[in-house]
Amino acid sequence: MQSLFLIIFGGSFGLLAAAGVFTVLVAVGLVPRFAGKTHTAGKVLLYEEMVIFGTIAGCFLSIFPEYSQAGAFLRGFFPQAGACWTFLGYLSQGIIGLFSGMFIGCLALAIAEMLDSVPIFARRVSFRHGLGLAITSMAVGKLCGSLFYFWYELHQVVQ
Repeated sequence: MQSLFLIIFGGSFGLLAAAGVFTVLVAVGLVPRFAGKTHTAGKVLLYEEMVIFGTIAGCFLSIFPEYSQAGAFLRGFFPQAGACWTFLGYLSQGIIGLFSGMFIGCLALAIAEMLDSVPIFARRVSFRHGLGLAITSMAVGKLCGSLFYFWYELHQVVQ
């Protein structure tokens, strides 16, 4: 009986969290903005489906990490190509990290733009010139902080 309640409540809370994420994406208008900037407005439904698929795949792989070990599975079949699999693993991590970072950065900028926080802040502090440099500096600071966090493996310190 306890497992049934955990399944029901866990599923319900997961659906609520996913609904909140998708509500933010819809309110910000991120997918239509991407389609508009790339001049591929006819593919908006495909973009939305890919966002949903990516979210579901990410949730599944974070809940069941043993199924996301494709490298270990392939290494069992081809043990002689160990260095090749390691290189492909690092390469795929880099590509996924790059695209995830771009998506999160675009989402953060879209939310900030929706709230008009950057222009309001610039007017409040009488900041007239160099706004592009300030935004680039913030992005470089976030990049340096992320690199520091992962280089020194600070995510593994807290358990």
